[in-house]
Amino acid sequence: MKNYKVALISLGCAKNLVNSEQMLYLLDEAGMEIVPTPEEAEVGIVNTCGFIDSAKMEAIENILRLGELKKAGSLKKIIVTGCLSERYRQELQKEMPEIDGMMGVANYGDIVQAVCAVMEDGAYSCYGDKNGPVEELGRVISTGPAWGYLRIAEGCDNCCSYCIIPKIRGRFRSRPMEDVLAEARALAASGVQELIVIAQDITRYGLDLYGRRSLDTLLEELCRVDGIRWIRLHYLYPDETDDSLIDVIAREPKILKYLDLPIQHISDKVLKLMNRRGTGDEIRALFKKLRERIPGLVLRTSLIAGLPGEGEAEFEELCEFLRQAQIERAGVFPYSPEEGTAACSMPRADEETAQRRAALIGEIQEQVMQAFDERRLGTTETVLCCGEDAETGCLWGRSYAESPDIDGRILFSGDAQPGAFVQVLLTGIMDGELYGEQQ
Repeated sequence: MKNYKVALISLGCAKNLVNSEQMLYLLDEAGMEIVPTPEEAEVGIVNTCGFIDSAKMEAIENILRLGELKKAGSLKKIIVTGCLSERYRQELQKEMPEIDGMMGVANYGDIVQAVCAVMEDGAYSCYGDKNGPVEELGRVISTGPAWGYLRIAEGCDNCCSYCIIPKIRGRFRSRPMEDVLAEARALAASGVQELIVIAQDITRYGLDLYGRRSLDTLLEELCRVDGIRWIRLHYLYPDETDDSLIDVIAREPKILKYLDLPIQHISDKVLKLMNRRGTGDEIRALFKKLRERIPGLVLRTSLIAGLPGEGEAEFEELCEFLRQAQIERAGVFPYSPEEGTAACSMPRADEETAQRRAALIGEIQEQVMQAFDERRLGTTETVLCCGEDAETGCLWGRSYAESPDIDGRILFSGDAQPGAFVQVLLTGIMDGELYGEQQ
């Protein structure tokens, strides 16, 4: 096998990043030379997202950029993997002749074969069963010091009317618990101290394998892994967040009191049209229960403005809920109709209205988050040091209340090394970010 120079561009979500890390591991094990930029490579790989229009455009722009390098002669071959190549197989083959190899979401384990094939034969195409068992592959950890993602399942069975993910990624499939725990131990042995548990819906974990939702049991086992200090949970479905799970989260000190529960909306009418289970009152009751049983809880959610069925009354109901609920973290998005989804053909607000409503929600949430940060001033918090900020010269890191890449940072003075946990006294807010002093 030849020692080809390969560069990989990873786009999209954390779950996609895990797949990229698996491909990097396989390429390295095969003796390929991983180079940092496509300009230095013979083969450029783009692991794409195909979820919404902006993600699709980002993927296409990256493919076209590699195409220019290929024209110039520095890059020899281009391989496209991930959600875009799964969703638009025929379209990409027809409209982007610069692509030499394409793989679906069930074929990350074939990346070495793909690289060799395009370099030796000129073309490659492979699409496996996206509903099959999750591939168990090694990984190269590419995230920050002392933290990494732990993917516990693949696919989704929720079938929200606005979402194309089940058609791209397939049905929900849990990884066997022994495989998840083995990977967690390996991550801990490599220096990872914060596990970020991810899947499209982690609350459904185990239902397909064990006949019951088993996230509570998995979390208890993860808390016993030596070397793991923090366990952060990303994406819990509200109606599956039951008392047993809440009890485990409340009593286990390693599980961060930070929960990401995407609700999307609060109006019963809109939730029903979205094919979301549960009602607005059930969401309100769940949030109340979580606040009561988990002191100091930070909630994060995702919200969509301009969904089918959202008129001014439904939008105002959402705004009033946000003023009352005081959700500390929120991602706010204007509705983007996706072809192939049930919601795409439903009557909805125009794009300008959706953008305006998203901006208004953003203003409400900005006030909520500002008030949350102000309440934290004068407190001392445990912070994972992630590095030095080039602009300010300060160190920066995250506390339990900040998830990477989505929640901002804490800037602080001190002498901590990246990957160290330190105590930081929070003393001020600078340009929307907390800052403080290492104690």
